[in-house]
Amino acid sequence: MSAFLKWLADLSPFAQIPLVILAFLFVIAAVLFFIEIAPRSGTKYTVIRLVVCVVAPTALFLILGSVWWAAILAALLGAAFFLLDYRAKAGSGYLFQLIGFLSPAMFLLAIGLVYPTIATFFKSFMNARGNRFVGFENFIFVFGQEGNRVTILNTIIWVLVVPAFSTIVGLGYAVFADKARGEKVLKALVFMPMAISFVGASIIWKFVYDANGAGQPQIGILNGIIVALGGQPIDFIAEAPWNNLFLMIILIWVQTGFAMVILSAAIKGVPTEQIEAAQLDGTNAWERFINVTVPGIRSSIIVVLTTISIASLKVFDIVQTMTGGANGTNVLANAVYAQKLEEGRSSAFAVILFLLVLPIIIYNVRQMRLQKEIR
Repeated sequence: MSAFLKWLADLSPFAQIPLVILAFLFVIAAVLFFIEIAPRSGTKYTVIRLVVCVVAPTALFLILGSVWWAAILAALLGAAFFLLDYRAKAGSGYLFQLIGFLSPAMFLLAIGLVYPTIATFFKSFMNARGNRFVGFENFIFVFGQEGNRVTILNTIIWVLVVPAFSTIVGLGYAVFADKARGEKVLKALVFMPMAISFVGASIIWKFVYDANGAGQPQIGILNGIIVALGGQPIDFIAEAPWNNLFLMIILIWVQTGFAMVILSAAIKGVPTEQIEAAQLDGTNAWERFINVTVPGIRSSIIVVLTTISIASLKVFDIVQTMTGGANGTNVLANAVYAQKLEEGRSSAFAVILFLLVLPIIIYNVRQMRLQKEIR
């Protein structure tokens, strides 16, 4: 296999591209072929499934140059899968077909999500180079330093403030925009920041917050207004702890459009009969909104809150672009990047970030299950 890859690398790009495409098409065709014939009955198809389950993984391990015991283990696991498939309640070939359809997604999830997560967890207990076990030393460093504790606190504040404000503003705007003329234009204006990357949004807000010394021309919009009114310029990005709030405003500005679109669609889905019934009962607009509309879009509000919460936990671009984590504005995602030369410490920050994200994901999955049960 290594010789083949070396030979392929020596070819020109114009020869490599068609060969890679042909190899990909061959693999896809083989998978689809075996999936198609898997449920068929008969000795011939049983032998084909046995060969695919046992011989194919063994040969693959040997071709890739793996050790002999790994090839034997692959053969044994393949034989066990063949027996499970042969005795499946849904019939022979059912599990084979199911795994065949799921295996590409499972493979990509394994190499892109599961393996990095497990590797990061183990690296968090290793030294900077990842070659010596140090126990909880990296976590002691994280929680033992005042700056790191501020980083964790900042991240928690981001999660509490940004989703709440984005959802409230997005919901309010959705309600009023639905009843206003030019609804599409008004919604497009609010949704436009979603089309901008976090780095681009940060650069835009840099010009809003920019501050020069007293007596100098002010490029920043806010300081231009303050100086025009007779005040002194304020360095918004350096004024701790308020600078964290000024950075949060950027993410709120970006995510409000997302909240507005989702909640606006949910509001339109609330049955008009319920609203009319509440109106006949003598309720005012606010009471109808709180007692009818909000309960009707509860699932959408939860989706918006959890999505923005996860985005707030992972925020990196804004902090890195605006301050680089200076002046008490650091967050966990930026700390992972800042500690990139210290692999163990960086992994410890990543594990803490993962543990903070996990409850939100679990809560979201639970809510989705409850919604399915109600339906």
